Amino acid sequence: MAPELKYDLQIKYGSEYGEDEKAAMLRVLADGAPTSGDACIAFENAFAEYCGVAHARCVSNGTAALFLSMLGVGIKPGTRVITTPVTWIATAASAATLGAEIDFVDIDPETYNLDVAQIREMITPETKAIAPVHMYGQCCDMDPILAVAEEYGLAVIEDACHTVGGEYKGRKAGSMGKTGCFSFHEQKNISTLGEGGMITTNDPELFERIALYRSHCTRVYGKSTKYCSLDEEKFPMGNRFWFQDFDDCGYNFRMTDIQAAVGLVQLGKLDMLNQRRIDNAAYITEGLKDVPGLTLPKTAPGVKHVFHLYPVLIDAEAFGRDRDDFIYTMLHERGVKVGAHYIPLHWTTAFRNRGYDKGMFPVADRLGGSVATLPINPRQTREALDYLIESVRAVCRG
Repeated sequence: MAPELKYDLQIKYGSEYGEDEKAAMLRVLADGAPTSGDACIAFENAFAEYCGVAHARCVSNGTAALFLSMLGVGIKPGTRVITTPVTWIATAASAATLGAEIDFVDIDPETYNLDVAQIREMITPETKAIAPVHMYGQCCDMDPILAVAEEYGLAVIEDACHTVGGEYKGRKAGSMGKTGCFSFHEQKNISTLGEGGMITTNDPELFERIALYRSHCTRVYGKSTKYCSLDEEKFPMGNRFWFQDFDDCGYNFRMTDIQAAVGLVQLGKLDMLNQRRIDNAAYITEGLKDVPGLTLPKTAPGVKHVFHLYPVLIDAEAFGRDRDDFIYTMLHERGVKVGAHYIPLHWTTAFRNRGYDKGMFPVADRLGGSVATLPINPRQTREALDYLIESVRAVCRG
């Protein structure tokens, strides 16, 4: 029988909620708990200001943010999108479900982000966008990505779902591309009651297109003036001059006000919560730096790494166990849940059916069979961190 899970190490990731979030929820409940009302607008405005962008639109989840961004920049059948095979499937699927072809690029062996040196050779006349993923909480090397995108006229869609509050050379994640896409899933650095997302952009026309498709492409008209509703203008239903039209067949990817109210409180705590993650990561790194067979995460120069996850690469021969044995032993002998993020997408049935297979991307292949993610969250105490470090050292056979 496995030992009792200890010191909150069974909750590996995610944010934390408190009395402020409860109070915000009660205020919205008292107002009837609307969808996409004042709380959503306040959250969007605060998030845009935090990221240093002109516009932000809250959505139902990070996948919706990616999908609407792809739709907004013109991804459709006949186009191609360059991205990494080491990510959650939503990054690639958001383009594939719109009919695009996906061109994977191998990853950098130090940061596990997209290898920028390989992007140019993948560009074709049909390439429409690059979707760099800021993996594990660390921004990609964005300057060369932005430069090659500008040279070829490509849109850059930042998948910043792991990296809310992260920075690259003083610029916030999600502020550098055509759009930035964020997730507020329960495991992310801040959360909006289990699900939620945000799109950021500096392009007003793109923002309007994304906002319309988020909510059924609804337009609202008055007596003599045409208004774009964008969920910001309120028109009384009793006004006999009020009516709707629909520009196209869109979607319903709206966020609720109760989620947004919690998100606004969470945003106010974000820098503090991220600093706890940074401090916890530094403590883990110090405690494990001499363990044979472990490659610990590295932070690139000029980057603020916010450690959504703490990946370790396991050399089975030097460590004395392979990755899967390590995960099993940590759980069943030490009571600590360890993850494996992620299966490379070119290993999956979805993309093997699209012509990919194991062995096509050597660095990603190595990571896929050897990476484990240790528990990290802002709730961890020093006692919990010490137990985690002790446990990793105890199961090492190197």
